[in-house]
Amino acid sequence: MSGHSKWANIKHRKGAQDAKRGKVFTKLIREITVSARMGGGDQNSNPRLRAALLAARGQNMSKDTMEKAIKRGVGDLDGAEYQEVRYEGYGPGGVAIIVDTLTDNNNRTVADVRYIFNRYGGNMGTTGCVSYMFDRKGHILFEDFDEDRLMEAALEAGAEDVVIDGNTCEVITDPETLEVVREALIVVDAGKMTESGIIMRPQTTVTLDEKQAISMLKMLDKLEDNDDVQHVSSNFDIPEDIMERLAAD
Repeated sequence: MSGHSKWANIKHRKGAQDAKRGKVFTKLIREITVSARMGGGDQNSNPRLRAALLAARGQNMSKDTMEKAIKRGVGDLDGAEYQEVRYEGYGPGGVAIIVDTLTDNNNRTVADVRYIFNRYGGNMGTTGCVSYMFDRKGHILFEDFDEDRLMEAALEAGAEDVVIDGNTCEVITDPETLEVVREALIVVDAGKMTESGIIMRPQTTVTLDEKQAISMLKMLDKLEDNDDVQHVSSNFDIPEDIMERLAAD
């Protein structure tokens, strides 16, 4: 499991996302709106919208808020026009980073993202400079899981891999089978699902020392704290002893 995934799970356990619920809602609403605009407002025929609504329900978003976001997407309500823009570059220690955004002002967003890269010792690159190092995959994270039951159900449902790392379990799928695998795991109730979605999974990782790790995690938090940023993918890895010290801070 990459350092990025480990850190996401640690933050979940520490409750860091609860303190940023407003920003989480902003990102989810944008994703619902764009998904509806691109694929229509019927979740049964729009897998991206279906996934966005599932994530929103996981954050206890109200039905009314979700319905309004869909209506904005299909044009029944007025709202900002968002476009998908991807930025790529390098972070501390040569870590490869992909930043996926939904923005209504690309000039603002590119300036914000470039500032964060520069502030933490990274630099933005050209389109495609690091994306070739990643594979697009479905990804489901668990904690408090039954290892045998989860692994058996995941592989039977078509998962590509199941990675156990201490108290966390990562299920990897083809993007097209993510929903099937996720539903199968919900049915067997094999553990507590903490995260699910499509990610850019690194083919290899870059191990960071403590100084680089501190800068990388600060950079990651700043990127994820930006309203325009939907997802950040990276290939850093942090040794377990360093991760434990940073998580305790």
